[in-house]
Amino acid sequence: MKDMRFSFIFIIVFFQHITTLVPVSANTTDLATPPPTISTTIPTNTTIPSSSINATSASTTAPTTSTLSTTAIQTTHLLLSCTNGGELQNGFCVCPVEWTGRNCSIENICMEETIQGFTFPRTIIGWFSYSKQKCGPNTSSGNVPRASARCTGQYGTPKFDAPNVLKCDITLSNIQGNLTSTANLLQLASSAQILTSNPETLTADNVTKAIDITNTLLERSSNISEAVAVAALTTVSQLLDASVPDSEAETSGKRLTESLQNISLGSDNTSLVVQPNLAVQSVVLTSNNIVGVQFSAQTGLSSNFSADRIRLNTNASELGSDNGEATDVQVFIRLSPGMRHQSSSISVGFVLYQNDRFFKSRDFRALLGSRRRVISGNVKGAGRMGVDHVEMVFKPVNVPTTTLYDFACVFWNYNKSEWSTEGCSKVNVSSEALRCVCNHTTNFAALMSYRVEYVYSEALDWITYLGCSMSVVGLVITIVFYVMTRKSGNSSPAILMVSLCVSLLIFTLLFLLGINNTDPQSHEPEDLDANVMPSSDLHIDPDHGPCTAVAVLLQYFLMATFVWNSLYACHMFLLLWNPLRRPPSYLPTITVVTGWGVPALIVSITLGVTYRVDNPLNYRREEFCWLAAVNQEGQFDFAKPMFWGFLIPVALILIFNTVILCYFSYKTCRTDPELTSTKQSSNKKKLLSSFSLSVVLGLSWIIGYLMLIIPNKNMHFILSIVFCLCTTTQGLQIFILFVARTSIFRQKMLDLPIGRHIESYTLRFKHKNRNTIDSFKELDTFSSSQSKLSVSADTVLDRQL
Repeated sequence: MKDMRFSFIFIIVFFQHITTLVPVSANTTDLATPPPTISTTIPTNTTIPSSSINATSASTTAPTTSTLSTTAIQTTHLLLSCTNGGELQNGFCVCPVEWTGRNCSIENICMEETIQGFTFPRTIIGWFSYSKQKCGPNTSSGNVPRASARCTGQYGTPKFDAPNVLKCDITLSNIQGNLTSTANLLQLASSAQILTSNPETLTADNVTKAIDITNTLLERSSNISEAVAVAALTTVSQLLDASVPDSEAETSGKRLTESLQNISLGSDNTSLVVQPNLAVQSVVLTSNNIVGVQFSAQTGLSSNFSADRIRLNTNASELGSDNGEATDVQVFIRLSPGMRHQSSSISVGFVLYQNDRFFKSRDFRALLGSRRRVISGNVKGAGRMGVDHVEMVFKPVNVPTTTLYDFACVFWNYNKSEWSTEGCSKVNVSSEALRCVCNHTTNFAALMSYRVEYVYSEALDWITYLGCSMSVVGLVITIVFYVMTRKSGNSSPAILMVSLCVSLLIFTLLFLLGINNTDPQSHEPEDLDANVMPSSDLHIDPDHGPCTAVAVLLQYFLMATFVWNSLYACHMFLLLWNPLRRPPSYLPTITVVTGWGVPALIVSITLGVTYRVDNPLNYRREEFCWLAAVNQEGQFDFAKPMFWGFLIPVALILIFNTVILCYFSYKTCRTDPELTSTKQSSNKKKLLSSFSLSVVLGLSWIIGYLMLIIPNKNMHFILSIVFCLCTTTQGLQIFILFVARTSIFRQKMLDLPIGRHIESYTLRFKHKNRNTIDSFKELDTFSSSQSKLSVSADTVLDRQL
């Protein structure tokens, strides 16, 4: 009974809290066999650069390229031991952001320190730390840190710079109105940075003002100091974690990305600024015959950028030729032959964004909440003809419960404010690396689409197969029996029982033969090389038809079964309320219209509200053909049709049927003092009568609802078994209780001549001082309204047999 899949699959999904969505990593790395030869870039200087615009010295030195032999790589792979939580990948240690070095043994942090009365917690080298002391709650900047300080220095000797102190009465509006040429720009830039240090609390208006402030500062790149530029870039990094900007902020965001492009090309030296969500690299090429420049970044075991994981190769010949480490993003700009022999220096700039918050697309919808890193690569004054082409590699983002389906290589078209595939193409389609080539420079991204990775249901185990198979046989015999023995004078009970059994039979057959989806979504696109921009990051194939049709039929016939259950309950109530009253002649017609029409109405509403040809999974599941119940995270969703299109109406029916059963049991247990017949009902028969009615009313499904409120796993497992046994054998139970127990069926099985079922009653009375035994026979009818005797409740049910 693996994973309790012995039960009905669609009930397992809802009642057993079993999620069929299993996270599948979109990326696998073979650690066992390293490549025969790996060319890797090893920095010769581990000093963190002091960044940025007017830097007087290069913060990143030219890397040395060394080629390791197969033996060396294998030895490194076998002997290298990663410490401090590092992970070995392809012969390299991938370290947590707090550690660096070959085996993650060098601290990459400034320890907690108190400077000028402000206490700054431990911080990554290159990042800013914010004081534990905060502004008072009654100030304009209530609960905002009082000061900021940047962690700088070399590995082993890191330190915090002098803190920048915030005036607690200042606001973003004040800063926006004071950005004049004579203002203290460093104070204003630092204040804006501190005010945005808690991005999750920023409003859309705050984001818009902060973007405008940063734009104004960066547009003065030639007149601002390095410290001002770093503070402005840190603000940008923090805003990437803020809420999505509104339409006004979207326009400011466009200006901001253009300013970042310009600032990456504005330095006269090689410089680097790295913050958690943003990296800006500038490089000036002074030598001739340079083929191209490569920029690469690795986030490691966290999603943040760190300066020690940024690589720059200023004399690369091809993409990836100088880096054996696994990277998240690589971009290689191949210069045109004319640019390679240019006598003057060439400025190249790169900007790496953690996500696409400043690139708001109207055509591409992010349904899964996945992020798309954006990399900008530009050559100053080169134009389209100055660059041969630009190559990029993006590491696929691992989105839980999904696998990568397809991707598109795109660039940001500033004229249209939209992603575009023009001039870009795929070079290599792989689940481990997404490679793109474009014939121009600008902001690039890989728009990835995913498909939910379902664990397809295992074949139903022997309990379900056996129970459903026996139910099919029992239902067929029951239908035939009731049709052959139906009384023409009063056919309402026969119509009810036959209709109930027909709907349950069709549902059971559909469940056994069609519940599994034989035509699931495709795992990969038909044309892997086609560079077509997806409409969203969630890929859903248009409906192919068969599975949806099965889901519709399953919903209809299961709902019909419950509606006929309730109609049978109504019939029993009327018999108990007034057993001698003949039902009206039009009642069978109303019963048939209600029994088959109400389920059709429910199914029609469900389809009309949820089903779309281009998105069938809003109505049904993908892994099997039943109503959708869970969201992308595998959590039950009350907006899905499983809840309001099935569980709510079924719950109402079960409540009604339970009330009828209680009323029936009450009438059964109550003794009728006017009963003159010597035939008495035993307690056993009373119990059997109530149980028979509960079976035909489908009350075993209440167990499924009980499973929702019982957290105990052992009890949950026991209820699952009981639920499975009761529901899969419901047809068999109906046959045993309503057919096999009757004398007509028993006589038929014994091949005895059968007329109409006759019950004999013996009455003893005194006549002229002597005992007389008299006998009479009564025809068995399906309605106790034909009887002249006073009957009890269990006799009413018995007469239905």
